[in-house]
Order: sequence, then C-alpha cells, then structure tokens
Amino acid sequence: MLRNIIAMLLVLLIIGSCARSPVNYEIENSQATTRYSSVPQPLSMDAIHTPEEPTNREKYAHLEENQTKLVSEKPVSTFSIDVDTGSYTNVRRMLNQGQLPPHDAVRIEEMINYFTYDYPPPKTLEPPFKVTTEIAPTPWNNQTYLLHIGIKGFEIPKDELPPANLVFLVDVSGSMESSDKLKLLKTALKLLSNQLTAKDKVSLVVYAGASGLVLEPTPGNQRGKIQAALSRLSAGGSTNGGSGIQLAYAVAQQGFIKDGINRILLATDGDFNVGTVDFNALKNLVEEKRKSGISLTTLGFGTGNYNDHLMEQLADAGNGNYAYIDTLNEAQKVLVDEMAATIHTIAKDVKIQIEFNRAAVAEYRLIGYENRKLNREDFSNDKIDAGEIGAGHTVTALYEIALTGSAGKRLESYRYGSPEKSPEKSYSDELAFLRLRYKAPSSDNSKLLEWPILQNTIITNSSSRFRFSAAVAAFGQQLRGGKYLEQFSYADILSLAQGSQDKDLFGYRSEFIKLVRLAKSLSDNQ
Repeated sequence: MLRNIIAMLLVLLIIGSCARSPVNYEIENSQATTRYSSVPQPLSMDAIHTPEEPTNREKYAHLEENQTKLVSEKPVSTFSIDVDTGSYTNVRRMLNQGQLPPHDAVRIEEMINYFTYDYPPPKTLEPPFKVTTEIAPTPWNNQTYLLHIGIKGFEIPKDELPPANLVFLVDVSGSMESSDKLKLLKTALKLLSNQLTAKDKVSLVVYAGASGLVLEPTPGNQRGKIQAALSRLSAGGSTNGGSGIQLAYAVAQQGFIKDGINRILLATDGDFNVGTVDFNALKNLVEEKRKSGISLTTLGFGTGNYNDHLMEQLADAGNGNYAYIDTLNEAQKVLVDEMAATIHTIAKDVKIQIEFNRAAVAEYRLIGYENRKLNREDFSNDKIDAGEIGAGHTVTALYEIALTGSAGKRLESYRYGSPEKSPEKSYSDELAFLRLRYKAPSSDNSKLLEWPILQNTIITNSSSRFRFSAAVAAFGQQLRGGKYLEQFSYADILSLAQGSQDKDLFGYRSEFIKLVRLAKSLSDNQ
C-alpha cells in the first residue's frame, strides 16, 4: 500500500515539472537536427528553402570569334560552307523563354542561313549552284565594306526528287518524355511522311537502353501504317545513342537505293548516357558510316539537357544537316516547305577560298563560320571533309574588309614594311579572287570554280538581301558581345531589318524583328 502511494506522488511531481517548463522534441532532416519548442520561436531564414531549380545541362562548343586578319600576313581565307540552321531556332527558343542565349549557342552563319535570299538560281545541274557577290558599305562601320557572297543551289520540285530510302532514328529514352520532345517529334515526322510517295520507303528504328526496329522498310504511300508506328512510341529508360546509330545504318544499307536518296534522320535531345557516349567516338562512328553513301541529318528537340554540340557535329560528320525543332511551324519549314533541301544533296564537300589583293585590301574578317575554318592546303585536298548543299539551298557568307589606305584599319602598320614580297602583277582592278570547290554527290573528285571580284563592283545602294543579311549578322554579333559593332545598337539593327524585309511569304523576317525587340528588352533589363 505504502509502495503505491509513493509511486503516485512521484508521477504527480513529474507532471508538475513538465507544466512549468516547455516541451522540447526533435525533427530529423537531411540537412541538420532542428529543435522546436512548444513556446513559439522566430523562424530562422536558414530553415527556409526554395524548391530546387532544374539543372541546366545543355552543352555548347566553345567558339573563339574570328579576328581581323592583315592581308599582308594572311591573304587567303578558307572555310567549309554551312547550311545548318539549328543555332537560330535554338536562340529563338531561349529569347522566347525570356533569357539571352549564352555566347557559344550563337553561331552567326546558322542565323544568317536560316533565311532564304533571292539569289539567281542556276539553270542546270552543271554546276549545281550559282554564286552572287555584292560589296557595299558596312552598316555598323562607315570606314569598312561588307563583301557578301551568296550561293543558290539548283531547285528540284518535290515530285521530281529521286526515290528516297529514309530511316527515322528516334530517341525514346526517359529524357524525351516532355511535350516539346517526343510528342512534337512524332508530329513532325508525320508531317514528313505525308510528303512521301509509293517510290519512297520509310523505316523506324528506336533506341533507349537498347535499340530495335519498330517499322520495316515501308512504301511511303502507306501513311496509315507509318503514322500508326510513330503514334505507338513512348519514352522510358536510358539513352544508348551509339547502338541506335549502328542499327539505323544497317537498316538503311539493307534498303539502299542506287542513285536515290539514302538518309537517316536522327531525332533526339542528344543526351546519350549509356553505350558509346564519348563525343569523338560517336563522330568517328558516323564518319566511317558515311562512306557507305548514307547521309545523317540531325533534328534536335527539347530543353534543359539539350546537347547542341553533339547534334551539330554528328550532322557535319554524317554529310547531313542540322535543324533544331522548337515548334510545329519549324517542323513544317524544315520537313515540308524545305524538304528537298533537307533530304536531297546536290553537291558535297563544298569549300570556299578567298585570296585578297593586298594592293587593294588591307584587312578582312570572316563573320561566323568559326568551327568551319580550314587550312589553306585543305582546299585542294579531296580527303578533307566539308559541307553539303541540298536542292534549293541558299548559303551566305560575309566578310568585313578595310581597303588599303582607308581609316577602317584596326591593326597597326608594320614599321619595317610588309613581310612578303610584292606580287609580280598588281591586279589593281581586283579586290579579291574567289575559288570554290565541290564534288558531285557520287564522286570523290572535286571540281574547281573561280571568279575575280573587281573594285568597280563596289556600290553605295545595296540590295535588300544584302541589308537583311547584315542585320542578322549584326544581331548575332550583338548576342555574342558586339566586339566589332562599334556603337551599332539593337535599335540600329531593328531599323536595318525593318528597312529590308522585302518579300516575307512565311513571316520569318517579321519574326526576326520581334526577336530583336525582345533581345533589346532583355538586354536593357540586365
């Protein structure tokens, strides 16, 4: 009895003690152990955590902007042509999302070549393109001139294209699950399949952790079967891109059409994470496979983990082209309106070489084409790979030049004279000499074309295509920091573009003007 009374008294003492002091308890979390009291306490700011923002793992190759060259030191400039457009649409996507692009995402030549220009076309396939040049004052520097070089490929109507053997190589890994990836991809490829006929055939290869053949070579007019196969695709798993590429080439080789179009269209975000993931190994794989006569086009999709560097370089290595698809309208442009240019090559390994006359030109700077530059000796070496031109493609290149004796020179003159001897003949009426090499699609031997560029071709009233390409070039330079633009601003670019819209059948130039306005606002806000 006494023992029970003592126990009850102890319980009462413990309860009384708890009532006089606050209750303490602990909550464990991954960061630290936090003590909370029954008495309200101020909340430490260290305890407040905003939701973790998604990691941006997009990949871009670093580009060193082309520098001004002294003609007396380096009179010859050599580069590969480029018909890719992926950089422009990727930059457009970023601007529309409210952010200025990183400098390395901006490849100026791809922005310029996104647009078509009214260059006169060739009348025959021999040669398969026509070259147009124009020289006029530089909009952003009244002491220099722009040398504008335009190439127009031979146009072939869709119904006159050779039969096509197309392999759709589709990434169905888990990273492709969002609506701007696999969903958009399937709709885009359906648009292309609607353009095909009974003479064409389509295969569908997919890859994730492993790769497989979803659709055997199927006549292009069996659209229901092709589109049903596309509709069934769903995303999941890791990304073994190397395995998918190997299978796609095997399928393309099985269905190879002699004298036809043989092309793989790789549609992915480029986030390869299993199998062959080494960048150079993937490039080497594609370079080896192109010897079979099968081209590789890359179609990029998505954000966050997008690998622009891989997509652009794989297309180059595969004798193909690279486009970034950010909207269904862009899919319509690339795969329907410009289908012939996208899938049918009319000239391969196209190289441009300009030799400037130092008696007339003191300095020059190639705008863009940083990762397309070639050594001088590469021009006549048919083993060196270069870019391809598709049916109807336009390619544009711009040089900013300073004439000898003008105030536009950026580099100091030599104190002790030019390091090179004077030429045997002055060619005083020439500014430069343009050389172009190309191969027919089925040939391994190049052909040479040459033209002098005369001083008396300099004009003051430039064409609308000259002015609009200059506006795009200035915009690209401004997005990369505007190192050579003097005081030329977004407002000046806007004015130049608005005054040179010319024909704008699909509204692409109007859209460009909106992007300049948007970039100006974003830049001002910074």
